Amino acid sequence: MKITLPEDEIMEKGHMACLGCGGALAMRYLLKALGRKTMVAIPACCWAVIPGVFPYSCLEVPLQYVAFEATGAAISGIEAALKAKGKKEGTTVVGWAGDGGTLDIGIQALSGAVERGHDVKYVCYDNEAYMNTGIQRSSATPKGAWTTTTPVGNTRFWKKTNKKNIVEIMAAHDIPYTCTASVAYPEDLIKKAKKMKDIKGPCYMHIYAPCPTGWKYPPEKTIELSRLATETCIFPIYEVTYGKYKLNKNIRDEKKKPVLEYLKTQGRFRKLDEETVQSIQHYVDDEWIKLKKKVECFGEEK
Repeated sequence: MKITLPEDEIMEKGHMACLGCGGALAMRYLLKALGRKTMVAIPACCWAVIPGVFPYSCLEVPLQYVAFEATGAAISGIEAALKAKGKKEGTTVVGWAGDGGTLDIGIQALSGAVERGHDVKYVCYDNEAYMNTGIQRSSATPKGAWTTTTPVGNTRFWKKTNKKNIVEIMAAHDIPYTCTASVAYPEDLIKKAKKMKDIKGPCYMHIYAPCPTGWKYPPEKTIELSRLATETCIFPIYEVTYGKYKLNKNIRDEKKKPVLEYLKTQGRFRKLDEETVQSIQHYVDDEWIKLKKKVECFGEEK
């Protein structure tokens, strides 16, 4: 069923994001779905800069800036305060952080918030590095990627380990709802955000949000590249609702594209050797098989 995008623009045009920023699109779509009765906490990340210089903000919702590691704790406190004042009903409390502030620095506060069962929605916009501070590697940086702390050149010192699977880590917390989304599929993103809004309890959304500056590709290619990430199964689109797995974009084997088509679109991968490309392909294939088995064994129809 086709979802009509809400017309209300809660994110204004005068922001400070780079051209082609996937994170800017992600926030725009999210707020369209959640509406104006939303409160957002943002730690150190690109989105600590994008809204603009105080007292100005491109977001037409209450916004609180918090310490890098504290997003989970901050939204827990906001939710508790709203409940104490009798104002929580109808208000969506959102933690919005990048991959560094989620998978690395903020994972302890996030884990604590969802384990305690707070009625909060945590969203990670994933640009696969610490982009705000100069493109340093995070645990979301994929294998083979260049960053300023994994320089390539003659050293071939690209990222040697695979990306941390934070989505499965959050699903393992046994929370009501965990999902992935991509700026290439706004209808899917908005549908999931609305579903998340209506669920009582902690929810986690992981949004694929390309960064032209850090990934070294033309800004106008953001959506094309995002779609390619899903078509190669590098970034699967799925959800876990009360433990039940569902693939939202099921890529058939005959339609699945090789990871090389994705890697060659970005300068951060341009010096990879064939052996590394093949190891990335094997990893993606294995992870895709594991995910399909989870859907088969723990799918909604079961």
